[in-house]
Amino acid sequence: MAAPTHADVSDLAGRVVLITGATRGIGLGVARHLGTLGVRVGVTGRKPERVEETAVTLSDVGVDHIARALDVRDGDGTVEMVGAMHERWGRVDGLVANAQSFRPVTPLADVSADDMDLLFDTGPKGTLWSMQAVVPFMRERRWGRIVTMGTALGLTGAAGYGPYAASNEAIRSLTRTAANEWGRDGITVNCVLPASARHRLNPDADADRKAVFDAMYAEHPLGRDGDPEDDIAPVVAFLLSDASRYVTGQTVGVDGGGIMRA
Repeated sequence: MAAPTHADVSDLAGRVVLITGATRGIGLGVARHLGTLGVRVGVTGRKPERVEETAVTLSDVGVDHIARALDVRDGDGTVEMVGAMHERWGRVDGLVANAQSFRPVTPLADVSADDMDLLFDTGPKGTLWSMQAVVPFMRERRWGRIVTMGTALGLTGAAGYGPYAASNEAIRSLTRTAANEWGRDGITVNCVLPASARHRLNPDADADRKAVFDAMYAEHPLGRDGDPEDDIAPVVAFLLSDASRYVTGQTVGVDGGGIMRA
C-alpha cells in the first residue's frame, strides 16, 4: 500500500474492525468511538440480549456494524463472523481483542482447575482464535492492526487475581510473538493495559464495595477511573491507525498513571 501523507495518518474512515466483548464497558466504548471516526465495526458478545442492545445503540448513533452473539472460545464461529464482515465490506483491517471472562477475587491456595480453564480459554486462547481469523485478510492487503487487552495486575502481582493476571500475561506474550511473526506482512500487534472498571460496579452494590472502589483512586495520579469512550478508546484508535505504523510488540498502559501506586 502507498505510504500515507502526514494529513491522513490518523484517518480511520472506511476501515473495518472486529471488536470482541463489545457489549459493555471498554468494548462498547471502543465501538462507539471508532464508529464516530467512520469505522465499520463487527461487534460480538456472549449474551444475545446485550448484543441486541448494543446493535440498537450503534444504530442510534449511525454506526455501520454487524452484531453477533458469539463466545470468544468458539474459533469456528469467529472465523464465520470475520468472513461475514469481509463479504459485506470487502476488507478486514483491525481487531480489538477485548473479550474475556472474569472470576471473583480468590487467593491462590483456593484457585480451582475450572477457574484456570475459564480464564485461559476466554483469554489467551480466545485472543489467539480471533487473531487467526483476521490475519489471512490482513495479509491479503499487507496491512493490519491488532490490539489486545491485558492488565497491569500481571505486572504488579496483585493478590487475589492470580488466574486473571496469569492469563493476561499470556496474552501479552502472544502479542509479542504475533508482532514478530506478522510484522513483514504489514501487521502490527500491540497490547493495551487499561484502567476502566466502574462499569463493573453494580448500581446496587453495598456501601463497603463502593468504598473499596473509591479507595482504589484515593492516591491515583489523576484521581479517577478511565472512561471507556473518552480515555481508553482514543489510544486504541491510534494503535489501529497509520500513525502507529512503527509501533509493534509493545505494551501501552492507559491507566492514568495508576500503576505508579504499586
